[in-house]
Amino acid sequence: MTLLDGVYPFYPQQSKAAVFNISTIIVVVVFLTLACSFLLIIPGIRGRARLYWTLRVLLSLFVGVVIVVVQFTGDWETGWVQANTSYKSFSHAQVNADIGLHIGLAGLNVTLRGNPVEQINETINYNEHFPWSFGADYERSYSEGLQKGLPSPILYVAEKFSRQSPCAVHSQYRVAGHYASALLWVAFCTWVISNILFSMPVLIYGGYMLLVTGAFMIFSLLSFSTVRNSPMCLIQIGTRTLHVAYGGSFWLMLAIGILCFVVGVTIVAMHHLSLDLLKTFFDLREDKAEEYQEMPEVFINSRFVSKGLSPSQPPETISI
Repeated sequence: MTLLDGVYPFYPQQSKAAVFNISTIIVVVVFLTLACSFLLIIPGIRGRARLYWTLRVLLSLFVGVVIVVVQFTGDWETGWVQANTSYKSFSHAQVNADIGLHIGLAGLNVTLRGNPVEQINETINYNEHFPWSFGADYERSYSEGLQKGLPSPILYVAEKFSRQSPCAVHSQYRVAGHYASALLWVAFCTWVISNILFSMPVLIYGGYMLLVTGAFMIFSLLSFSTVRNSPMCLIQIGTRTLHVAYGGSFWLMLAIGILCFVVGVTIVAMHHLSLDLLKTFFDLREDKAEEYQEMPEVFINSRFVSKGLSPSQPPETISI
C-alpha cells in the first residue's frame, strides 16, 4: 500500500474543517442590521427616553437572536478527549489528536484535530456534520463518510448515533431535537407579539407574553433533556473515554429563559405598583402638566366672526 500525495489511493480527497455555519451567520447579520438601524435613529430621541429606548431595543434584539441562533448551533451537548488512536482503516498509523463531539438540535458534529495538526504527512483538522432532523438522512451521511474515507475516530463516534447502533439513541435525539426546535419557534412568535404589545398602551399583556416566551424556552430545554433518561453508550477512543455534558447553547437558553421570567414578572408587578414609572420607561406616559395647563387668552377680531355681528361690537375675549 503506497501513498499518493499523502493520501491513500482509496480515499478520494481529504475533507476540510467546517469553520462557519451559514444559517447562523445569516441570522446574526439580520439582527445586527436591525440593531445598527436603531442606533442610527437613536440620536433623534431626546432626554432620558434615549437611554430607555436603547436598553429596551438592544435587550429585546438579544433575546430574539438567541432564540433563533441556538437552533442552528451544535453545542447543546459537547465533549472532548485527547487520545492516541488509529487514523484510518487498513492503516497502522497512530496519531495524537483531540476528538470532539458537538450535539445540536438538528444533528451532530464530530471534530478531529491533530496534536500537532501536521502528522504523517497530512493535515489532521476535520469537522464533519451528520444531520438527523426530519427530512434529513443520517444513514446516508454516514455512508458518504465511509465512501470518502473519513478518519476512523470520526466514523466510530458517528456510528454510535446511527439507527443500527445498539446504543439506540438516534431516535431519542432526533425526536427531542425536533420538539425542542418547534417550541423555540413558538417562543420566537410570542417574543414578536410581546414587542408589539410593548409598543401599545397594554404593557401588562406584553409582560404576560414575555412570561409565555420564557416558559416555552424552558419547555424546549426540558424536551432536549429527555435524552438523558436513557444511559449513554461509552465512547471509547484508544484508552480514553469521551464524555458529553450540556454545552453553551443549553446554558445560554436557560439564562435567557430566566431573564424573560424576571423581566415579565417585573413588568406585571410594576403595572400594579407603579404604573406611571412603567409608562415612563416605555415612553408611554402622558404629560399631565401639559394636559391640564391653562392656555393663554386668545383675542378674536369681530370682523372675522359671523357676518350677523355688528361692526360696532368690541372684540371678544375667549378663555380656554
